[in-house]
Amino acid sequence: MPENKTWRVVQWATGNVGSRALRMVIEHPRMELAGLWVSSPEKIGKDAGALCGLPETGIKATSSLDEIVALDADCVLFMPQGTDYDALCALLASGKNVVTTRGDFHYPPMMDPAKRARIEEACARGGTSIYSTGSSPGFVTEALAIPLLSLQREHGLLTIDEYADVSSRNSPEMLFQIMGFAAPMAPFDQRRAEHLKGDFGSSLSQVAEAIGLPADEIEAFGELSATTGDLDIAAGKVPAGTVGAMRTTITCKHKGRPVLRFRANWYVTTEIEHEWDLRESGWRIATEGDTPVKVDITFPVTEEEYAAYTPGLTAHRPINAIPSVCGAEPGIRTTVELPQIIPIYS
Repeated sequence: MPENKTWRVVQWATGNVGSRALRMVIEHPRMELAGLWVSSPEKIGKDAGALCGLPETGIKATSSLDEIVALDADCVLFMPQGTDYDALCALLASGKNVVTTRGDFHYPPMMDPAKRARIEEACARGGTSIYSTGSSPGFVTEALAIPLLSLQREHGLLTIDEYADVSSRNSPEMLFQIMGFAAPMAPFDQRRAEHLKGDFGSSLSQVAEAIGLPADEIEAFGELSATTGDLDIAAGKVPAGTVGAMRTTITCKHKGRPVLRFRANWYVTTEIEHEWDLRESGWRIATEGDTPVKVDITFPVTEEEYAAYTPGLTAHRPINAIPSVCGAEPGIRTTVELPQIIPIYS
């Protein structure tokens, strides 16, 4: 890594995660904000500092791809709601590396061949790299899983359980209408499992290939569990017998044997009909093999701090990855290929 290097960074999008990333780039001792792209008309022309609670920076928000492409910048932190391949190809071809929280690039062999070819061509033209990462998938499915597996010589199964207690979220539309909590029990909507399968299946497949057990099958399924009693949560009432918890499991198999597994456990109560061993929000990673280990990770913040805390889990790793991605060979890069991501604090 070059000594005293300052990276010029563009922030692309300012949702919860993007706004945190914007603030962290502005405050970073070795980064300089070069530009800011926004999707909301009301944010256009506003100073970047004003959009993340900091003093003015002199950098004004724009919705123009051409303006961003014309900037002199080392990297773009690409954090929109969806993946715009036209924009990404233009950014990469213009000589800007990209670190993104979009999960499309965890494992290139699982990408749509035409889209992969477009991205690789843009990287070749610009001499640039693109890398997908975040907290989950990303940190927990790759960066943490790999060193735990390094303790073994015989591998059984690695299971990552993600726990999210959403009972304190005062978001009735999201919890009840979109996610389906407090709804009558019914078969799990398989489309939800297939949605997670894309990002998490590709992330786990990257690791499976690296350890010599490539996934020839990825299984995805979901389960629901009913509350055993009436309860009140921040978003409203959840009657007994309605959906109180949901679990989605993504499993990578090698020759019919499960080798890597991710389970998303979302719930508004631990008092449910099934024995799912639900616990506070965080992760539990367990390896089965000749030297099994189990690691529990929780988030030691108060309920009041939680909403402001969680965006950093996803935003900070992409920022810390910028130096490595800027120094990498052109193309779609992965956690397996890149050096360990080490943060710079001064």
